[in-house]
Amino acid sequence: MKQTKRFILYTLCIVASLSLAAVSIQPGKKATRHKGIEATKDEAASKEAFLAVYKVLMSPRCMNCHPKGDAPLQGDDSHVHTMDVTRGHDGKGLYAMKCANCHQSGNTPGLNMPPGNPNWHLPPADMPMVFEGRSPKELALQLKDPNQNGHKTLQQLIDHVSKDTLVLWGWNPGDGRNRPPLKHAEFVKQFKTWVAKGAAVPD
Repeated sequence: MKQTKRFILYTLCIVASLSLAAVSIQPGKKATRHKGIEATKDEAASKEAFLAVYKVLMSPRCMNCHPKGDAPLQGDDSHVHTMDVTRGHDGKGLYAMKCANCHQSGNTPGLNMPPGNPNWHLPPADMPMVFEGRSPKELALQLKDPNQNGHKTLQQLIDHVSKDTLVLWGWNPGDGRNRPPLKHAEFVKQFKTWVAKGAAVPD
């Protein structure tokens, strides 16, 4: 008799636990774990977050270093670099026209003077990571593909946009240049939300 009661209590505990787990997940949303990130899938929220991220990536501070051709862009109007610079295999220029010849470790003082960073470069030729001309759908698919995003996981992309000093430069671009449309902290928050909610691809 005691064993029967224990079995009934054990069964009731299991049923209660399963019920609580089901209630904790809102309808239409699915709990998951993505590359070490505890996440709840929410396609609409993920797409909305990426559209905010997209606005930053398409701003001149990001897009100028992610052109569709082999010449960097410059200025808030994203015109082709006037010094006839070419990407080169490593993204750091060719021959005497190396990026570091003009772009020093920090911004040169003065209005529209050469900006700087210790690692100023374009993406390499074998992984150009083009932003220019990409639709939200195309860019989301590209960022999710390790063969197009620099062989990074989504968590590594979060680390990249959070900590890379060349990315951070975009919010300290020197006199005469506009900053991206979101503050850096908000940009990172939206990027994390996009990933945590399922890294959905906009239509």
